[in-house]
Amino acid sequence: MALAILLATSATVRGQDNRPRGPESKSQEEKPKEEAAVPVPPETTSVTKHDLILGGQVIHYTATAGNLLIRDDQDRPDASVFYVAYTQDGADSKSRPITFFYNGGPGAATIWLHMGSFGPVRVLTRSPEASGPAPYKWVPNDYSLLDKSDLVFIDAPLCGFSRAVGKGTVKDFAGTDQDIRAFRRVIERYITVNQRWISPKFLFGESYGTTRSAGLVAALQNDGVPFNGVVLLSSILNYGIRNAGYDTESISYLPSFAAIGYYHKKVKVQGSLAEWVQQAREYARGPYSQALAKGDRLPQGELESVANQVAALTGLSVEYLRETRLRIAAGRFRKELLRDDDRTLGRYDARFMGWDPDAAGETPGFDPSDTGISGAFVGAFHDYIQHELKYMSQEPYYTSGPGVNQAWDFKHQASGSGKSPQPAPDTAVDLADAMRKNPGLRVFSANGYFDLATPFFATEYDLSHMSLPPALVRNVEFGYYPAGHMVYLNVDALKEMKGDLTKFYAEATHN
Repeated sequence: MALAILLATSATVRGQDNRPRGPESKSQEEKPKEEAAVPVPPETTSVTKHDLILGGQVIHYTATAGNLLIRDDQDRPDASVFYVAYTQDGADSKSRPITFFYNGGPGAATIWLHMGSFGPVRVLTRSPEASGPAPYKWVPNDYSLLDKSDLVFIDAPLCGFSRAVGKGTVKDFAGTDQDIRAFRRVIERYITVNQRWISPKFLFGESYGTTRSAGLVAALQNDGVPFNGVVLLSSILNYGIRNAGYDTESISYLPSFAAIGYYHKKVKVQGSLAEWVQQAREYARGPYSQALAKGDRLPQGELESVANQVAALTGLSVEYLRETRLRIAAGRFRKELLRDDDRTLGRYDARFMGWDPDAAGETPGFDPSDTGISGAFVGAFHDYIQHELKYMSQEPYYTSGPGVNQAWDFKHQASGSGKSPQPAPDTAVDLADAMRKNPGLRVFSANGYFDLATPFFATEYDLSHMSLPPALVRNVEFGYYPAGHMVYLNVDALKEMKGDLTKFYAEATHN
């Protein structure tokens, strides 16, 4: 599924010649052919009118599906970016908030947030069961944010219906800073075309989209476009610390493992899910991390004690924890927790369960939380956009941009750091810089307890180590939900998150 970090896979861009280029030859016959520029399309839109009932109030709104052109440093068009905007009719655009949504990948289209989260419609799935084959349905979304904000869903360059044009190539967009630059330009283009420069503004990113948001909000602010709020759903902000060492993954995931053991009734429950997770947090910070830090010099008695406690928290066996020297990889946990039940767990959402042909394997053969919903989202999206939004394209819709993830350049020049580029992005640095420069900027971090792609404990660490002054620490809020990476797949969690965001938007716009 395209939204997850570092997993988007697809073929090379159609017609793209990625062969290495040598120096120009004196022989005309040996001189490489220059690639032809891709024709630059006009900016076009399909505009339709709709109604939605939210909280007993009828909202009349306009849906606009279209493309915007962005330009390179030489002012030449290099990408046509697809978007769908929902704007309330008759609202004062000067005071009406506007929120820009996007998924992650890197290299993912925004079909998931568009059709599952806070837009005016949502896909019906059988989550956490597999949704199966068609027919699929989309319905009015009772938990849309359209009563609080206009909504703009953007497909990243080379994803969805977005395309490189002119002389634009994959390398112009497949990178941390290249991507931030492209999104800065498309958002500035949108607010210029639609005269929204003084509207309250929000960013809403999921997964790698949170990496983007943290860097993008600083880039936009440095360009004279400050924002009111940033919503981070299922975050990964610091790739450096996620890859920092032998014990980092096990410590970061332990509270998630405990939550999942609780959900699947593999532990002797004491208290609520939140209370159980809090016990795991405290243990991860204390005895567990201290034991792992001792490495090979961990006394046998302490190993036994910690193995027993981790087993009690997670539902794994003491024997398994002894054999792994207390270190638990997320992929292996997905296979091990329900091994006796002959089931595997989802990566994006561990509520989902699957079957492997090899019950003795170390990791699952597929992710049931991906395969269980993808068909429903893709099918419903195409039906909705063609029949309801009247948007037709001769181009295929790429849920994962061809070649984008594989070509991604992770180097990053952090805002306000004044240092050499980071080899792996830590955009929490950018977010902190933006918050110090704009003390009114608020951040809401939404987390699924059962997410094994972006564990909430690691997100807490990242957002608690931004070196903010005490007056700004309270501008960062957290929400936790009984769901996975895509919190909105659990409709009860979606309803709860809508309530939390209603308060967040009011605070961020001082209403």
